[in-house]
Amino acid sequence: MLMVRPRLRRKQGAIISNSLNCGKPGTKAFSRPKRAVSGRNSSYNGRVPFTVRDFQAADFDTLWRIDQACFPAGISYSRAELRLYMRRRASFTLIAVSGEPDAAIAGFIVAEAGARARGHIITIDVIAAARRFGMGSLLLRAAEDRLISAGCRSVELETAVDNAAALLFYKRHGYSVVTTYPRYYSNGVDASVLEKTLV
Repeated sequence: MLMVRPRLRRKQGAIISNSLNCGKPGTKAFSRPKRAVSGRNSSYNGRVPFTVRDFQAADFDTLWRIDQACFPAGISYSRAELRLYMRRRASFTLIAVSGEPDAAIAGFIVAEAGARARGHIITIDVIAAARRFGMGSLLLRAAEDRLISAGCRSVELETAVDNAAALLFYKRHGYSVVTTYPRYYSNGVDASVLEKTLV
């Protein structure tokens, strides 16, 4: 079972940056969604039975609960951490819902259009029942398109060096490992930094 997820980088007890960790060990194949055009954010629909929309304030508690369910203590975000990253000036949150736009939230992605035309993936969370339907790919592609629209020419993220499933997922989507951050996670695990050219 694969969860794609950026984590916080901590240094001397302070939150420094974000990193990507694919949560629980195991394997999970993401099917590549076929793009179709219909509606503002629904161009990522097709075989994937989900639609993508923008975050609304009323979604926050649901997103936090999803994060708690997806990741163990020490990896999952506190309410304050999740809210912090979602409220950053250049960040955005996209929501995947099953079926109609008012249906239950099945996953989300938080990303940021950073300085020097570089984007950053902060987190991708998908509920267990919605995995294996290509939702990780759906959300990642939607976020990449939003970053391109914001003028980003590249995007980066971090994931645990021992998370083979996450590394494979990102490599399938055109990301390459560019460096390693030693002891990036609070549990002492190193992080691989991956980067992709967008335009």
